[in-house]
Amino acid sequence: MPRAESPAVPLPGEVTPDQRAVPPALRLTALATGFVMAALDVTVVNVAGSAIQEQLHASLPELTWIVDGYVLVFSSLLLLAGGLANRLGAKNVYLGGMAVFFVASLGCALAPNAAVLIAARLLQGVGAALFMPSSLSLLVFSFPEKRERTRMLGLWSAIVATSAGLGPTVGGLLVSAFGWQSIFVINLPIGIIGMLLTKRFIAPSEVRATKLAVPGHVLWIVALAALSFALIEGPRLGWGAGGMLASYAVLVVAAGSLLVRERRADNLVMPWSLFSRPSFAGANLVGFLFNLALYGSMFMLSLYLQHARGATPFQAGLELLPMTIWFPLANVVYSRISARFSNGALLTVFLLVAGVSSLTMVTVSEETPYWVLAVAVGLANIGAGIISPGMTAALVDAAGPEHANAAGSVLNANRQIGTLVGIAVMSVVLGTVSDWNRGPALCFAVIGVAYLAAAVGAWLMIARAEQREAATA
Repeated sequence: MPRAESPAVPLPGEVTPDQRAVPPALRLTALATGFVMAALDVTVVNVAGSAIQEQLHASLPELTWIVDGYVLVFSSLLLLAGGLANRLGAKNVYLGGMAVFFVASLGCALAPNAAVLIAARLLQGVGAALFMPSSLSLLVFSFPEKRERTRMLGLWSAIVATSAGLGPTVGGLLVSAFGWQSIFVINLPIGIIGMLLTKRFIAPSEVRATKLAVPGHVLWIVALAALSFALIEGPRLGWGAGGMLASYAVLVVAAGSLLVRERRADNLVMPWSLFSRPSFAGANLVGFLFNLALYGSMFMLSLYLQHARGATPFQAGLELLPMTIWFPLANVVYSRISARFSNGALLTVFLLVAGVSSLTMVTVSEETPYWVLAVAVGLANIGAGIISPGMTAALVDAAGPEHANAAGSVLNANRQIGTLVGIAVMSVVLGTVSDWNRGPALCFAVIGVAYLAAAVGAWLMIARAEQREAATA
């Protein structure tokens, strides 16, 4: 099978003296704004779900499309966006993505019904897919000195983790004070600041003539769209309905055509040869299952706290805070312990912790004290704060420096697909089981099993590979 080209890495020498004189905080802020908006819009909408359902008269499948439609477009275009950044320049693509996201956010805030909101969310996904990979490329390019770049990458990761962790709380506060539209309005000043700072203080990166695998990306998008339709609309239409059978057929044909195309083409959608490395394949398996469990859990919990326990959006945001605040804190812990323990070992242990903690909630009911729920989910999310950087480090180690950018794009796309499937599966369970206590209990079972399956994969594919490498070193 032909090997995919690695995305071009900008040459550090292209940074001008004027660019070096720009305060690092301004450059970091410029490039973090895009990622912050992307991270917030995966989590902040969850808390607003109940209000959106009520005011727009949206069904559960429509609400799932509002959340998952964004993730669908986001995940399906990430790999293509990386190629566009090489071809058009990372700065141009980053600014273009921010502009699209800005317009889409305005459209979300003004949406008069669920259909328009879904369409605007799809457009948001386009913008996020454009600026997300370019953000990391520009960060690496803007800080050519290794020590400073490492420090800035750590700060950048902490900002993103904090945004994701605080997303439900921020969303609950905004919805309670200003209505659900405010969760999209907040993107407007953030977007303006990001675009102005980027245009003024970020130097353009090198442009390379890269041939885009457009047919492959189209098949990839069609396959993911068919999968999303099947998962989200199945409970409403019936799994054997004509529309569902058509979606199954489209999924099989698109996926099969993509596999055939990838075996024969020179320019590939993703570097398939890297999957022959156990640690690389293991990191992607962990990434998919981890995001499925984590974001599926956050989607379900936001609805559960409001529907089953009568919380307002603000109360739900506050109640979620003790469960999500661990993301950035655990990131710091990882930086302290990563030198003492292998990534495979850390992933295995903390995925086991997350899985067991989640499974303790399979008996959740209206009599379950809030603090028990908070402790169980909080323990799982402490693991999440270790797992996220651990899987990324394992992937980069497996891919090697020459494939680092391509590998990162694959992992990000794979994790977003996990988010897409996780939210859809939670919606299927909640839609099938009308009891708002029994439904979440079944969801916790799915979440726990996903974490435990990821732990097995981390041990067999990553930890053992690391042990073999250590034995031959």
